[in-house]
Amino acid sequence: MDLKLTDKIALITGGSKGIGGGITRAFSSEGATSIILDRNPKQAEALIEDIASLGGKAESFPVEMTDEAGVKKVVSEILEKHDRIDIVVNNAGVNDGVGICAGVEAFESSLRKSLVHFYSLVHYALDALIASKGNIINIGSKVAITGQGTTSGYAASKGGINALTREWALDLAAQGIRVNCVIPAEVMTPQYEQWLKTLPGTKAEEQLKKINRSVPLGRRTTTIEEIADTVVFIASPRSSHTTGQILYVDGGYVHFDRIYTVD
Repeated sequence: MDLKLTDKIALITGGSKGIGGGITRAFSSEGATSIILDRNPKQAEALIEDIASLGGKAESFPVEMTDEAGVKKVVSEILEKHDRIDIVVNNAGVNDGVGICAGVEAFESSLRKSLVHFYSLVHYALDALIASKGNIINIGSKVAITGQGTTSGYAASKGGINALTREWALDLAAQGIRVNCVIPAEVMTPQYEQWLKTLPGTKAEEQLKKINRSVPLGRRTTTIEEIADTVVFIASPRSSHTTGQILYVDGGYVHFDRIYTVD
């Protein structure tokens, strides 16, 4: 299926690794120019070279997403080079473990890492998105729905992302801009694998089996590619009347009774 994304300009925050890296690859494979907004230029360049070897197009504009002035500047640089922005994928964020006892300053800092830059990027890219009748994809988290414990900042950020998705979908409908949110749950990313490796002895294997049993469809974690493919489809004209939706790509993890397990 042709997703009609050839030559579209897609911005992906945190687009050099993990879920963001998968999204970058997916847009490039559909003929779009993927623009990585990330503070790690070396990691981004390695991905860009790999994409180029496969015939795709990707670029990197280094920026710290919590730096509002930096975000404004990088949007101007992108428009100066490409004269358009068609798609914004707000992906960057961190589950930083800022809990209820961490204090207000730490909580506010956590919101800046995982929520405020969603707003700042869309704010500065808005005129370009209106001109292109573009769309916005926010990457959320199961934590907004299920909670996790000891991570108030991240949970509040992800809950805010869900709310902004619905708000922006209404606010921008008259301009023809679609806004949707994709929610991962248990995704096997390099960061996830690193966390498993920190568990002692056979704990990693036991924990993975436990996680797999909690996912109804296939009894396995979601892949990066499954998240990325959903993002690219929702961003494409093939999904032209979909907006304000919060889409759970999780094998049924979030919406089922926790008593449902298979040994």
